Amino acid sequence: MQPKEKVMKNREIAVGLDIGTTKIVAMVGRKNEHGKIEILGVGVSESPGVHRGVVTNIVKTVNSIKEAVEKAEAMSGHKINEVTVGIAGQHIRSLQHSDYITRKNSEDVINEDDLKKLTEQVHKLVMLPGEEIIHVLPQEYKVDNNTEITDPEGMYGSRLEANFHVVVGQITSIKNIVRCVKTAGLTLSGITLEPLASAEATLSCEEKEAGVALIDIGGGTTDIAVFKDNMIRHTSVIPFGGNVITEDIKEGCAIIERQAELLKRRFGSAWPGENKETEIVSIPGLRGRDPKEISLRTLSQIIKARVEEILQQGYLELKHYGCDEHKKQLIAGVVLTGGGSKLKHIRQLTEFITKMDVRVGYSNEHLVGELTEEFSGPEYATSVGLLMKALEDLEVETIEDEVEASKELEVENTTLEAVEETIVEEKQTKNERPKAKLTKGTSVLSKWTDRFIKMINETE
Repeated sequence: MQPKEKVMKNREIAVGLDIGTTKIVAMVGRKNEHGKIEILGVGVSESPGVHRGVVTNIVKTVNSIKEAVEKAEAMSGHKINEVTVGIAGQHIRSLQHSDYITRKNSEDVINEDDLKKLTEQVHKLVMLPGEEIIHVLPQEYKVDNNTEITDPEGMYGSRLEANFHVVVGQITSIKNIVRCVKTAGLTLSGITLEPLASAEATLSCEEKEAGVALIDIGGGTTDIAVFKDNMIRHTSVIPFGGNVITEDIKEGCAIIERQAELLKRRFGSAWPGENKETEIVSIPGLRGRDPKEISLRTLSQIIKARVEEILQQGYLELKHYGCDEHKKQLIAGVVLTGGGSKLKHIRQLTEFITKMDVRVGYSNEHLVGELTEEFSGPEYATSVGLLMKALEDLEVETIEDEVEASKELEVENTTLEAVEETIVEEKQTKNERPKAKLTKGTSVLSKWTDRFIKMINETE
């Protein structure tokens, strides 16, 4: 019994793997009895093989994944085999699509199979060469003449129609991520769009219902996801993020990249008015050269120019969705997340550009345990979201396994009952009938026994 218990224990644990532009994060966790997530271990490594969310060097990315996984294993004390991976990058695009199915019998209620059939039909859409559908996300359903239905299960109707939000990506980019994961010795249990993972970790149900835009400012890309009436309405990826801010500082101040990144994190601000002209920071010179003095106001002006560009591009995407329309109004405003959201005064600049309420998204609502404070920040939102998705998929698998086991047990019990009935009949036959008639009864018993053995073998 001990090995079985150990397997069941390990099946409660899941892993989210965030392959980002600046870092790769492997996060191990499990749900407690209250449905909260306990982080057991986290491994972080640099990500030199990824550019703007796309794998550009397989070998470097595999080594980084291995390093992150090893660190997570060492911290958690659990061997990592399966991971749920996030996907983003400039190759991601989304589209709206409507589709329908005609049901054979309108007198039968609409069930899960009908919804699945409709979704699978959308998966067969012909995409541009080299593209593949990543997600098919249903929005509103329509049954015959009844519109704006969120859940049509249990209804009667002959025509089932739905609006879908379809997320599409480049096959080669997806395959490269899969290849990196498999080469690192891991099994890919699931793949999900990173802004959806970040949204799961940082947005509340009330915000999704009222209307909210998630802007995830990562190292290489800025991901956007818009929710309204508890449904995903729009997704997009802007092909630049925090790294271009660092690049601008590097060029504008004539310093090396490592110094530029350090300057941005320690002294950077998106609001130049906060800094006085007299505020100066000194940067060590290169090999015997004099130190370089940089004005913090100049630094903030460089940062503000690039952050404004990112946020204006993001606001343009919100306008494409239609946030100016009364019905599509985003009452809950904007939630900033990702490492770029930690930049000083970026919340105020976002409010100024979008004219909406803005907050920075944290994941602490979903987390418990010692590591909550360290890993609930906006820079780990995607990792937490991927872990949540992995645990959700694990729960579904467990339920399906239990249902399957229940069915098998039911069949087994039915078979055993039939065998017992046959034995009883045989005893009665022995007492009431001539001995010669036993052959028929014996053959029936043999038949049930053979079926039972066959069923056990097939189960194994």
